[in-house]
Amino acid sequence: MTAAPPIRLTGLVKRFGPLTAVDGVDLTIERGEVVALLGPNGAGKSTSIDLALGLARPSGGTAELFGGAPRDAVVAGRVGAMLQGGALLPTTTVAESVALVAAAHRHPLPVAEALERAGVTAFAKQKVGRLSGGQLQRARFAVAIVSDPELLILDEPTAAMDVEGRRAFWASMRELTGTGRTVVFATHYLEEADASADRVVMMRRGRVVADGTPAEVKAVVAGRTLAFALRRPVDGFDDRLRALPAVQLVDARADRLRIATTDSDAVLRLVLAERADAHDVEVAARTMDDAFLALTTAPAEESR
Repeated sequence: MTAAPPIRLTGLVKRFGPLTAVDGVDLTIERGEVVALLGPNGAGKSTSIDLALGLARPSGGTAELFGGAPRDAVVAGRVGAMLQGGALLPTTTVAESVALVAAAHRHPLPVAEALERAGVTAFAKQKVGRLSGGQLQRARFAVAIVSDPELLILDEPTAAMDVEGRRAFWASMRELTGTGRTVVFATHYLEEADASADRVVMMRRGRVVADGTPAEVKAVVAGRTLAFALRRPVDGFDDRLRALPAVQLVDARADRLRIATTDSDAVLRLVLAERADAHDVEVAARTMDDAFLALTTAPAEESR
């Protein structure tokens, strides 16, 4: 018999009065996957996470964790969650907060190991109320993993972290995901999704609009980006480029032009032929940012 997937959402709907926050989401996440959940504010990411964890009641459809009710999986310690609104007692130390959660589970990690994995050992004796924003996020991560969960659900895990903190966090995450755990994380940092996820699920207006590997999602935006600087004024050259059938976008800022095109070879030949002053030329594949904008700012569907 095949084991039930860690997450299965079927026809999931959540309404708040006249607002439909989640609109018929079907999503199955298998064991061992690292899945990034992307979308603009109001896309339904956090509401979908709340429904998956049993923190909110769906208006329609079902949410299952490991084939059963979300609450059962959470109580059994099979799920660890790091949520934006997750509060820790400000008067306790980080170590005490982690120990309190560990005491509620049958087979938790040793507290010292959870602190080490989350990278919070250095400030484990500090009071929660005195932590910086980035330190607080790391403390929440320690709380999320102390039950030794099979499934980790993280909502904006690196919010408030600086660059060094984000790098250290993802180094810790790679160690965890290397042990076969399932991880779902919602983020606004698209480069994190591109670099860390096996699979990207993109949402817009409560619906899933893309689901695939990072490469597959980026492939919805055809072409490449060409960028270069000019030593002389643009003098209408950007309008000349906009007139080309293969050019999708021209962004002229001071002496530098950025062009989105489906035929970078043809555009590059034109640039080099007509503008000998072109320099610092870069040709790059389209990014997750490009795919995000294309998929989340498309005109609204009139019907399903």
